[in-house]
Amino acid sequence: MQTSTIQWIPQGETRVPLAVYRDDQVYADEQRNIYRGDTWNYLCLENEIPDSGDYRTTFVGETPVVVARDADGEIYAFENRCSHRGALICLEKSGKDAKDFQCVYHAWTYSLKGDLKGVAFEGGVNGAGGMSEGFCKDHHHPTKLRVAIFCGLVFGSFSDDVDPLEDYLGDEICERIERVLGRPVEVIGRFTQALPNNWKLYYENVKDTYHASLLHLFFTTFRLNRLSQEGGVIVSETGAHHVSYSKVDEDGFDGYKDQGLRSDQSGYQLKDPSLLQGFREFDDGITLQILSVFPGFVLQQIQNCLAIRQVLPRGIDKTDLNWTYIGYVSDTPTQREVRLKQANLIGAAGFVSMEDGAVGGFVQRGIAGTRAEQAVLEMGGDSTVSSSSRATEAAVRGFWKQYRVLMGV
Repeated sequence: MQTSTIQWIPQGETRVPLAVYRDDQVYADEQRNIYRGDTWNYLCLENEIPDSGDYRTTFVGETPVVVARDADGEIYAFENRCSHRGALICLEKSGKDAKDFQCVYHAWTYSLKGDLKGVAFEGGVNGAGGMSEGFCKDHHHPTKLRVAIFCGLVFGSFSDDVDPLEDYLGDEICERIERVLGRPVEVIGRFTQALPNNWKLYYENVKDTYHASLLHLFFTTFRLNRLSQEGGVIVSETGAHHVSYSKVDEDGFDGYKDQGLRSDQSGYQLKDPSLLQGFREFDDGITLQILSVFPGFVLQQIQNCLAIRQVLPRGIDKTDLNWTYIGYVSDTPTQREVRLKQANLIGAAGFVSMEDGAVGGFVQRGIAGTRAEQAVLEMGGDSTVSSSSRATEAAVRGFWKQYRVLMGV
């Protein structure tokens, strides 16, 4: 088995070889060791497939997957790949009232559980041709995934050895997911953003609490997120998952002007200030929470803008970022209007997140030709523990801690 020759130096998680973002063999190893390894991968929301015959297609890493609800009420997931010649079984992104799936190439038919149930002309035509006598349909179904659901989130895994989902998440991450998804939600919008960089660069960025109020002009200009605000970082015991959170504090905005940061000297104003006129979402006063579950799930609360992000690799320098906006079933018309207006905060052209769509590409271009050079991750020390300070890279180091375990480096 071929492996990458990239060398990791012994500084724990404070040094990362820049070549891991641009190495073809590393990328291939990730598909096997991470996405098909001992991880749980987000597939969809349970309420996106509420009834028998409902389905969605998605990906685990680069592997296409079908997620469907069968007549027994259970949700099943399996590779979107015909066992005959490898074509996609399901061509649509979603659908309802399906009885089965039939490959368009040679009409092999699969149940909603992913079982092969029919082969066109299996017995031949007029006694000639057909499948061999020993052919058994039970031996030719696509690879099936384990499925687990928590707070309406559907996760899948190719591994028989991965911990049960709630154990994989840990108590603190479960509590923070329940905080947002503990009441019924519905999808109010979705789109896919193409990023010009390796998937790890975006996922690190999600966990990087240090950059948010430095890179994002909007955050600091309109005082939505500054490192001086009350908040903190929760890092799971394995390092794999994290939560970053903060509260708006009108008295806690010192430190930015003194350092001459561009985000404190922009002079920008909103022509429509009602964009930020929201409502108190949770009793704890937290106005921003970003939560990640390794290797590619993000749950976001920015003011009243709630969203799920799914990070999917598309090559060593390409990533798809699926955004799903959500609201609560109990929203009033006024609350729903606020959510839809604040949806402008995120996405490819979002007032907050547009820089995230560009900065990964800046790194990808900047590391061209690197081999031995290392990224430095020492902000906040060298640990991967939770902190009351967000001026830390603890959650990023946590990502690399789990990454190295799974990749064996």
